[in-house]
Amino acid sequence: MTHHIFTACLGTESNSFSPIPTGLALFNETMLDRNGEHGERPNLFALPLVHWKARALAKGWTVAEGLSAFSVPAGDTTRVAYETLRDEVLSDLERAMPVDAVLLNLHGAMIADGYPDAEGDLLKRVRERIGPNIPLLAELDLHGHMTQCKLDAADVLIYYKEYPHVDVVERAEEIFVIAERMLDESLRPAMAMYDCKMLGIYPTTREPMIGFVQRMQALEQEPGILSVSMAHGFPWGDTPEVGTRIVVVTDGDLAQAEVVSTTLGEWVFEQRNAILAPFVSQSAAIEKVIQAPPDAQPFVVADTADNTGIGAAGDSTFTLAALIERGAGGFAISPLWDPGSVALAFEAGLGARLTMRLGGKLGPASGAPVDASVTVMGLKRDGTQPFGGAIVPLGDMAWLRIGDAEDDENAIDVICNTQRVQAFHPDCFAEVGLDPLRPKALVVKSTQHFYAGFGEIAREVIYASTSGTGSMNFAQLPHTRVTAKLWPRDANPHAVS
Repeated sequence: MTHHIFTACLGTESNSFSPIPTGLALFNETMLDRNGEHGERPNLFALPLVHWKARALAKGWTVAEGLSAFSVPAGDTTRVAYETLRDEVLSDLERAMPVDAVLLNLHGAMIADGYPDAEGDLLKRVRERIGPNIPLLAELDLHGHMTQCKLDAADVLIYYKEYPHVDVVERAEEIFVIAERMLDESLRPAMAMYDCKMLGIYPTTREPMIGFVQRMQALEQEPGILSVSMAHGFPWGDTPEVGTRIVVVTDGDLAQAEVVSTTLGEWVFEQRNAILAPFVSQSAAIEKVIQAPPDAQPFVVADTADNTGIGAAGDSTFTLAALIERGAGGFAISPLWDPGSVALAFEAGLGARLTMRLGGKLGPASGAPVDASVTVMGLKRDGTQPFGGAIVPLGDMAWLRIGDAEDDENAIDVICNTQRVQAFHPDCFAEVGLDPLRPKALVVKSTQHFYAGFGEIAREVIYASTSGTGSMNFAQLPHTRVTAKLWPRDANPHAVS
């Protein structure tokens, strides 16, 4: 049977404590595609739309693809940016109608001025336009906020299972299969959620989360269960429904969805300490590397708080300053967002020795700028790194060495770049000529996505709880709109008062 479907994408990950506002310019710089024109290197958030279109056309369906807009994470989205992009999606939908189904790729953690649940607002408005009987399905980042508004508006919500997010296309396929069954088999899903009342970051590359992902996938093979998701939530979003939730979709059995979501959610809360990333202090991470004997593989130290993927500036100097103060050598840092330093390095040229003021440009959360004498060791225009089936731009890059240009063992290498982006892959070092296996430790500005690319080369991964916009001290995050009791701020938020 031939069907006509509508697809679109709108999202970002809003860190309410970031100094960088998310306006239209950031969307334009990251992804702002129209008419399905994603180019030769689609953004990660365009991949579901590309997949849905290919699957639909192969079945003889027609596809109307609306706006595809995503911004690199930063602070809350401006009202004009959200309303402009939202209204364009809705106008695209209205031109495409009548449609048989709507498939949206969202993030889930967008907060806009006046809209604490922006993507929930979008889903509600889409539902108002298509009516109660047209299937509305959405794929979301597992760091999205699972809210009552989203639950009420959509028929199916499926969140990524993996962190790092290497399963974007797999989740898109699940959305398509369920949509197909809704259209051709009169499937009517039921959906329930359980609030774990937690804040945290939970890597799926270590136990017990590896086993929990497998458990969710095994449940999806049982009769009646269509999808199981853990919406980890985004702790740095100052929004009333922040926190970790379980979402279960069944073949029309709401009671089953409620039982399964509750069972899983209670387990998650019981394992709350075990599933958190094993954070150590910045000083402990540095000291561990210094005291370790040489090895063929580098330590990988995550500068977790200065991750542009959670809205940080990417120019923090806390770790760099600590390395200089400690006199530590054999460390390499990437990527430090500093377009000014990159421009100076290109002007000076390879081998030039000059004094630079590195990083620390965007306020207290970035630390103080570091003044250092550096050697320009490498330069690269338009660097890239792979992640999750997409190619991610790094911009122009400069490899700057603090210390003797010929002394690998005692030098500190800093890779500066012009594109705000986190470290996904060793190419964020190699693109500019630095062999990622050479330093004793690679300091990556990322929280967990780096693991997809660095896990295989790492002697050991160290999660450093650093200072900055993305502080991992979840109990002390300065929320102003959150009144719910949440762990670890509250030791037992589930207690009946």
